[in-house]
Amino acid sequence: MSNAAGVPHPAYLDSASSEPLHPAARETFAAALERGYADPRRLHGPARSARLLLDNARAVVAESLGVRPDEVTFTASGTEAVHRGLLGLVAGRSRHGTRVVHTAVEHSAVLHAAAWAAGRDGAPPESVPVDRLGRVSPADVVAAAARPGVAVAAVQAANHEVGTRQPVAAVAAALAGSAAAADVPLFVDACAAMGRVPLPDGWAAAAGSAHKWGGPAGVGVLLVRRGVRWRTPFPGDDRVDERSTGFENVPAALAAAAALQAVVAERDRVAARQAALVDRVRAAVAGLPDVEVVGDPVDRLPHLVTFSCLYVDGEALVTALDRQGYGVASGSACTASTLAPSHVLAAMGALTHGNVRLSLTREATDAQVDGFLAVLPGAVGALRAEVGL
Repeated sequence: MSNAAGVPHPAYLDSASSEPLHPAARETFAAALERGYADPRRLHGPARSARLLLDNARAVVAESLGVRPDEVTFTASGTEAVHRGLLGLVAGRSRHGTRVVHTAVEHSAVLHAAAWAAGRDGAPPESVPVDRLGRVSPADVVAAAARPGVAVAAVQAANHEVGTRQPVAAVAAALAGSAAAADVPLFVDACAAMGRVPLPDGWAAAAGSAHKWGGPAGVGVLLVRRGVRWRTPFPGDDRVDERSTGFENVPAALAAAAALQAVVAERDRVAARQAALVDRVRAAVAGLPDVEVVGDPVDRLPHLVTFSCLYVDGEALVTALDRQGYGVASGSACTASTLAPSHVLAAMGALTHGNVRLSLTREATDAQVDGFLAVLPGAVGALRAEVGL
């Protein structure tokens, strides 16, 4: 594989954007294409075969995540799972209000859904601040959720840009123990974390994205706890399942389930290796002049690290590293194409420009990390020299 300049890529270091397809997903998808093409809600033989595959995919995802099969719905993307999950909880609590309380470092999919829920005349969503590591305080979430008109609280499982894990279970316990906020359901965006770390407890609805764990793109996972008041926020479909998003991509759903099962089975081994490699990156990068490593150094996703370089343009640094054959990300992980400063880093009080997010694939090697660390100082130095530093 080569970049646009024809330079071979020794390292794809952007798995937080999309993990390469897991071998289990590739094999399963090819096999499922032969049997999963029919509408799983029809009554004929091919439909029953497709339904069996879909039910199997749901059961595998449920077992992998420690939930019930009837709490699992497949969507067309992680973004759709976020929107349906969050807005469905808001719809179920409409008589209480439409306001969403969320952390200041949520993914843009959550931010846009929260603003959409408020509508033109509703109370705007409230952003709960985080500390320098990017972590929210359960007490701050409860204080915000206890105010009038709040329908839902949203706290991500782990941050998509800096990797910091959030105290989801503690937030849920604090909400339950508050007289004023006990009925406020908790939505968890688990897209960055699902499969890589265990799913936290305490959520009413949660969302995941298959291409983040090595499944095919175009498959999201929506989890809604049994008994939770959830209503579809969008025009319905004449399907049996109220949470259905239409005709499921059965082969892709089964491939996503197979990849998730495989990733969970190998999680401890892969996470330990990735965490050790990331620790090496954190230590080496922190030794460079005017470079800040952000996010929690310990309680974090194992494969991800972000750092900011003073006096350097982030997009220019990504391009320079790409020319050397190293694929990384910069800027806001969800809106880098707009060149907008990262709202996550801004909320943490960190440098918002000159940042690089490195995220390791399941097959990342010592040689790839060594190569990256070898070319990084020269790339940073060259860019600083261009502006006279």
